[in-house]
Amino acid sequence: MCGIVGLFLKDASLEPKLGEMLTEMLITMTDRGPDSAGIAIYSRGHDGHAKLTVQSANPDTDFDGLAEKLGAAIAAKVKMAVKDTHAVFDLPLDRLEAARHALRDIAPAIKVMSAGEGIEIYKEVGLPKDVAARFDVSKMTGTHGIGHTRMATESAVTTMGAHPFSTGADQCLVHNGSLSNHNSVRRVLKRAGMTFETENDTEVAAAFISHKLQEGAKLGEAMEATLTDLDGFFTFVVGTKNGFGVVRDPIACKPAVMAETDQYVAFGSEYRAMVMLPGIEHARVWEPEPATVYFWER
Repeated sequence: MCGIVGLFLKDASLEPKLGEMLTEMLITMTDRGPDSAGIAIYSRGHDGHAKLTVQSANPDTDFDGLAEKLGAAIAAKVKMAVKDTHAVFDLPLDRLEAARHALRDIAPAIKVMSAGEGIEIYKEVGLPKDVAARFDVSKMTGTHGIGHTRMATESAVTTMGAHPFSTGADQCLVHNGSLSNHNSVRRVLKRAGMTFETENDTEVAAAFISHKLQEGAKLGEAMEATLTDLDGFFTFVVGTKNGFGVVRDPIACKPAVMAETDQYVAFGSEYRAMVMLPGIEHARVWEPEPATVYFWER
């Protein structure tokens, strides 16, 4: 079943409350998917810097001295902030890809959650309230974010199987539904050089959009391509460095509600996920049309 929430802030004065609002929205959707949860937070970042967010099943061992080892491997200064089972590295933007490759040799058991100038992804097995509390998500600031609480139907209940999936720099995707042709699409994307960590069909959708963006498509164009190239039923919510988008399949059997004010654009699998947002009583509220792309970019 799964539950999705998203929030794109137009009003910078709300940025200190992004994590708090997203957390409350996601907890409201708990009964749509109680096995695992995740949140992607986008911040403005710092010029010339990048973030690399990783996860470990043994953080006490794997994170010990890792910043120094990674810095030596890429010949750059690296800072590390540990948050429970995750760690966020701050490093020079031009050394980001080198850092990803170096981690494979230095700490092969560590999994990359996200990479880019502004994105951080935190996800784990458990209820949304517990996952959010482990990472102090409610205290995070940012410009926009996406959350997902999962009911596993197509793959195992694991950290890597949880959403969001990130398959490109500053990109992520969450999904409610099921794809019927994900195996064939995965094979095509592998031949194009995309790599995969799981058998989850949502990771295929994320990689599909990442590949389209790498080919030069704009966010709206990449999302439109899902309507012709991906079979099944789906609601996708997509995040990029400067953007936020929503698209539903032509049948649109999965629930979705959107709200927009002068301060924000919000998405929820159900309206109750948004009732605590400021000014929601004055928002334009609607159900996204089938086979229609909605996106906002700065």
